[in-house]
Amino acid sequence: MEALSRTILNNGIAVISERMPHVRSVSVGIWVKAGSRYESAQENGIAHFIEHLLFKGTQNRSAEAIAREIDSIGGNLDAFTSKELVCFNGKMLDEHLSVGFDILADLVLNPLFREEDIEKERGVVLEELKAEFDNPELMVHDIFSEHFWKGNPLGRPILGSNHTVKRLNQAMIRQYFHNHYTPANFVISAAGNVDHGRLVKLVEERFGHLPPGKQSLPQPANEPSALIQMRSKKSLEQTHVCLGVPFIEMTHPMRYAGYVLNTLLGGSVSSRLFQNVREKRGLAYSVLSEQYLYQDAGCLSVYAGTSTEAVPELIRLTLAEFRDLKERPVPPDELRRAKDNLKGSLMLSLESTGSRMSHIARQHIYYNRFATMDELLEQTEAVTAQQIRELANQYLVADKIALTLLGPLNGLRISREDLVC
Repeated sequence: MEALSRTILNNGIAVISERMPHVRSVSVGIWVKAGSRYESAQENGIAHFIEHLLFKGTQNRSAEAIAREIDSIGGNLDAFTSKELVCFNGKMLDEHLSVGFDILADLVLNPLFREEDIEKERGVVLEELKAEFDNPELMVHDIFSEHFWKGNPLGRPILGSNHTVKRLNQAMIRQYFHNHYTPANFVISAAGNVDHGRLVKLVEERFGHLPPGKQSLPQPANEPSALIQMRSKKSLEQTHVCLGVPFIEMTHPMRYAGYVLNTLLGGSVSSRLFQNVREKRGLAYSVLSEQYLYQDAGCLSVYAGTSTEAVPELIRLTLAEFRDLKERPVPPDELRRAKDNLKGSLMLSLESTGSRMSHIARQHIYYNRFATMDELLEQTEAVTAQQIRELANQYLVADKIALTLLGPLNGLRISREDLVC
């Protein structure tokens, strides 16, 4: 029997499963192409708000009944909203798949959206926003994104703002749900000790009668803005730094070289930034680089928290690494270490049923094919020092650098002349 199977229902829903016969559990997810980048400016936060509301009760189950029923089979339910996707997922013993999937399907198909639930959940989300406001690391990233993707949904916070969350109403919520929660935007994936035929039957029973609906198309990404944002917040002890450049999109042919470049720069404890900024100079406790890759755009960013006085030195060291990646081929031993780190992280991350369920769904959504583990490892191994240098020269460009500082700035100023690399 094939470990990986895919069936497309008549109404367009993709059902994907990966059989892992050595486990006794199944992780199953209902994925919806309805993340925050599908929102209008007035709707900002609505995708995340709906994710919350779906757990508040359905036509068949109260919120308490949902919790009691999943507890009674020893399973768990979860959900998340990202810029491009919303996912409702659960993990349960293989023998309880039909019960667990029935609960998940009920959440997605039969929400109530009662006024009293909307008002209660509005309070919860507003408290979540306060918690984010109290977290400077999250806040600096939100400010950075807002100005990097200026005027585009990619730049808006997933949670929304106080203003937009307070304005969301039942009619807006029902409309967004009606527009986006359709078979054309659904992908259902499962991994674990699961029989694909049984999974398809469960999906057909609950979703097969639905008309296809319309596929949602997001507003295209715009040209990123290379802005310098200085936000003074005297109540903070550190200044939080977010520096980034436009980068490759999710499906870019050089994406594996991009993964290795990020690992070399600041994606591991042996990375250049971690070693030079933290270990050798003691300038920051937290310093790292991250990739944010979307279907049509991307960003490579560096984050660190440090004393205000150390910010110019931290920026200088970061740009020195940008320059070095552009001018010199990565030494073989360093390239070897980065590849092995990336391959090890990849293999370890795909050991659980939940991560495999997520992996196969994303592979279908973004690539419409499934790369085997061997292919992922081979593609990583095939990355060359020359490819990394080419990417660095194409994307680590001084006039494309955006910078956000948040903290007790005490008159600190960073200009475009300080961002030469």
